[in-house]
Amino acid sequence: MIPPVHEDEGDRGQGRYTLTDTADGHVWGVCAEVEGLFGEPGRGTYELFGWVPEGVGVRGWVGSRVWLVPEDGTLDAWLLEDVEGGGQHAGTDRVVLTGLDDHVAPPEGYRGAVRLHDEYRWLGSCREFTRVLPPDQDEPPLVLRGLAPDDRLRGALTRGTRRALDLEEVCLEVRNDRREPLTDRLFRAQVRTWRPSSRGADLIDLELDGGFFTPVPEHARAVWDRWLAGPPEVPGAWVGLDTRQRGAWLDLVRERACRRNHQDRPANHAYELDGRHITDVPGLYLALGEAVNGPGGYFGGCLNALADCLGGTFGYTAPATLLWRDASIARDHLSRVLAPEGEPYDLVAAVLEVLAEGGMSVTCT
Repeated sequence: MIPPVHEDEGDRGQGRYTLTDTADGHVWGVCAEVEGLFGEPGRGTYELFGWVPEGVGVRGWVGSRVWLVPEDGTLDAWLLEDVEGGGQHAGTDRVVLTGLDDHVAPPEGYRGAVRLHDEYRWLGSCREFTRVLPPDQDEPPLVLRGLAPDDRLRGALTRGTRRALDLEEVCLEVRNDRREPLTDRLFRAQVRTWRPSSRGADLIDLELDGGFFTPVPEHARAVWDRWLAGPPEVPGAWVGLDTRQRGAWLDLVRERACRRNHQDRPANHAYELDGRHITDVPGLYLALGEAVNGPGGYFGGCLNALADCLGGTFGYTAPATLLWRDASIARDHLSRVLAPEGEPYDLVAAVLEVLAEGGMSVTCT
């Protein structure tokens, strides 16, 4: 459960969203509400035939990252993200999975046997698969409600030509209710229509073509609502979340960190890490981030990012010490995870090695 944040009801959300032109930084307008920000991104559908399960099933949410490893070893594994499954169909050897595969698609023309894992354990294998293309459908619009437009946008809307209504690439900057930068989204903005807004005089509701915008997944909405109200004031606000929501929390922690200036602590600082809730990969990096940079802090989201943070400008100066309390919990859950091709490795040992190389001496209890 995500703990609530109390704030002035009359001030909530004012000026959360700023639409800017990425070419010159010009501000098109500011608003307090965006309709269509959350939704379901387009997902690839995979039918797996000759499914042989291994251990846990594939019904419901399967994992943040599921790798498909060709059995013949001639091709590299590829990735499905945020994977959901319908379980094995009764009386058949067929399983259907859906996931995001925009970045690493299956090898062209390959439909052979694959084995699947979620980076923690093997899920099963199939003798062949097919990717089902989703039907074409109109994407819902992105509506900026109660937008205070600048004169340049008002002029474009008055002209109303196709060229004038194509704002080209824009950035939707998102701030929390303390006016602090949280994250942003880049996309092409084409105006569908606009109308006077009921939210105030001189305000408009601006409707943009949603086909160019990738919505934030619905499962992340509660996490976003918590962060939009303001950053956590005590560590561990994420501990009650499941792995999927912890991943969404880590995404916002990372994106917020990239928009802030960090005051590096002096060398020889002594850090302390609360390891009681490190039961998955997001939990590992959330706990480490808070150990170094306090509640809601960031200090890497993978091994490469951790090494970058140890190099400076993310709150740390070498050398330093870290007391890792209850390290056995992380070892129980993360000492035998799987690389993309399926080779087991010890993530805790890898993290300790990176920390040591970055000048942080770790004591585990």
